[in-house]
Amino acid sequence: MNGQNRSNITPGKTVEIVLKQDQRTGKTTKGIVKDVLTKSPTHPHGIKVRLEDGQVGRVKTIL
Repeated sequence: MNGQNRSNITPGKTVEIVLKQDQRTGKTTKGIVKDVLTKSPTHPHGIKVRLEDGQVGRVKTIL
C-alpha cells in the first residue's frame, strides 16, 4: 500500500520511509510509526511521519 493517504497510516504500523537526505537516491528506511506529522488527508510525495527511533520522513510503502 502506498503512503499518500493519511487515513491508512496510524501509530504502530510498520512502514518504509524516505528520509530528507535520501530523497535524491530514493533509499528507504524501515520503522514503526510513532507520530503522523502531515495534517492534510493526502500528499503526493507521501505522508510525513516520525518513527519510534526519532527519524522523520515521507512514507513510501505501508508493510
